[in-house]
Amino acid sequence: MKSPKTLQEAIVYFADSEQAFAYAVQLRWPEGVRCPRCDSDQHSFISTRRIWFCKGCQRQFTVKVGTVMEDSAVAVNRWMVAFWILANSRNGVSSCELARTLGVTQKSAWFMLHRIRLAMQPEGGGKLGGRVEVDETFIGGKARNMHAAKRRALAELPGGERKTIVPGMLERGGNVRAHVVPNREANTLQPIVLANVRHGAKVMSDEHAGYNGWKIPSCPAWSTTPLNT
Repeated sequence: MKSPKTLQEAIVYFADSEQAFAYAVQLRWPEGVRCPRCDSDQHSFISTRRIWFCKGCQRQFTVKVGTVMEDSAVAVNRWMVAFWILANSRNGVSSCELARTLGVTQKSAWFMLHRIRLAMQPEGGGKLGGRVEVDETFIGGKARNMHAAKRRALAELPGGERKTIVPGMLERGGNVRAHVVPNREANTLQPIVLANVRHGAKVMSDEHAGYNGWKIPSCPAWSTTPLNT
C-alpha cells in the first residue's frame, strides 16, 4: 500500500473513493476485517453499500464504526485527507483552512479536527506531567475598534469581564492545553487543571487567588509553586 508523500499526492490519491476506502480498510484491519463489536472474522461484504454483515452478532458495520469517523456523514476519502493533513502539519491547521481544503463546512471541519486530535492523544488521556506552568489571559478586540453601542455596554463591565478568559497550561518541553472559561474563580480554574495535569506533576502558577487552597484527593506528590520562584 503506497502512501502519499505530499499534500498534492494525498488529495489526488484519496480523490478516488474506492482507493480511499481500500486504504482505510487496510489501515484499520491489516490482518483482515473483523467485527468491531464481537471481533468475529465471519462476515459477508455488501459492495454496493460498502458495509459488512457480521455472522457472529448478526449486525452490520462499516469501516467507520468504532473509530473517530463514526456517526459522521463526511465521506471516508475526505477523512483520509484530513488525517494526512493533521498528521503532517508541523504548526497545526485551523478548521477554516481544513474546510477550504476538503470542500466542507467550517462546522464539519471543526468536528473532524476535534475527533482526530482526540485520537492522536497519547495514552493516559494526554494529561500533562513534569513541571506544568499555569496562567490565564484575556482575549478580545480593542475597544476603539468596536461599534459605539458595544463600547458603551462593555464600559459598564469590570476590566476582566470585557474579554474572553482563557487559562492555559504549558508542560515544559511538551504540550499545551487551553480552555475558555466564564470567570477566574477557584471552582472554575482548579477542576480544569486537575483534569489536564497528571497527579504527581509540579504545577507552577502566579499568586492569583484562583490557584489557592487546592482540593486534591490524597496526592502528596502534587505541589504548586509560584511562577516567579
